[in-house]
Amino acid sequence: MTTAPTLSVVVCAYTLDRWEDIQSAIASVQTQRRPPDDVVLVVDHCPELQRLAGRMLHGVRVLPNAQRKGLSGARNTGVAAAVGDVVAFLDDDATAHPSWAERLLAGYRDPAVAGVGGLVVPWWETDRPPWFPPEFDWVVGCSYRGLPERRAPVRNFIGANMSFRRAELLAAGGFRTDLGRVGTRPLGCEETELCLRVTARRPEAVLLHDPAAAVRHRVPAARATWSYFRSRCYAEGLSKALVARYGNGSAALSSERAYLARTLPRAVREALRPGRPAGVRRLLALALGTGATALGYAVGSVRARFAAGPGPARPVTVRRRPA
Repeated sequence: MTTAPTLSVVVCAYTLDRWEDIQSAIASVQTQRRPPDDVVLVVDHCPELQRLAGRMLHGVRVLPNAQRKGLSGARNTGVAAAVGDVVAFLDDDATAHPSWAERLLAGYRDPAVAGVGGLVVPWWETDRPPWFPPEFDWVVGCSYRGLPERRAPVRNFIGANMSFRRAELLAAGGFRTDLGRVGTRPLGCEETELCLRVTARRPEAVLLHDPAAAVRHRVPAARATWSYFRSRCYAEGLSKALVARYGNGSAALSSERAYLARTLPRAVREALRPGRPAGVRRLLALALGTGATALGYAVGSVRARFAAGPGPARPVTVRRRPA
């Protein structure tokens, strides 16, 4: 009989401004139907938050980011400290459905599965802007229209809701600390680059998307604006250029080609339907988002040509497991 894997949940945080969100995220993890074996809060170079969390949060290991400042370094710190066979990541402004951990772990019954990710539902502080296309919900770190609606293999996960076998993370070298968000800088794609490395190292590995493993992700009012939409799309293009540079260019952009060929044309046709509310503004958003992303990719590609060759991902320090 196969023993069920143990689970560590890692939440990374960097600012006191999200203290209430952090408390909600941790509470949603601790009240799971299948409680995790280990909960780790990694604080990214914010001593005040670390002291407050250490005093106020119980049943949680609060650790400082031991690597380069940023989300990738914080995640690597969590992986190194985790004791579970599986490491799941939840954003500090997200809350997990009560069955989240149970659904993630169910995917690991298949030994070929190296990672399991799930649905990220936007939780708008204000009403969702009528012009904001659901095909662009990746702009606010959420699942977007075009992703599988049933359990299926995918190329990469959304960072707010993903998990991996710890052994796979260690073997792949963890997250690149020269990619990803630092503070409020809206760069990303470190999850995509890691997923590409995992499957390049072991081509038979499966990254499984299970929409039943759901979390709710807060979208503040500041991210429901045209200016944020434009800047985030541009930053995504810059990040995609780096991912293509670090990995196999064809594999690195396979999902994007499918998105451009199928998802966006459907979105345009829907926006053109007679009587569609905010149809013109939705079309403008689709054009702006696609154009800004393409521009970011072009600028990032030019920069990459003049940059030094990419170095290896910084390895995750392996922590000795307790006896």
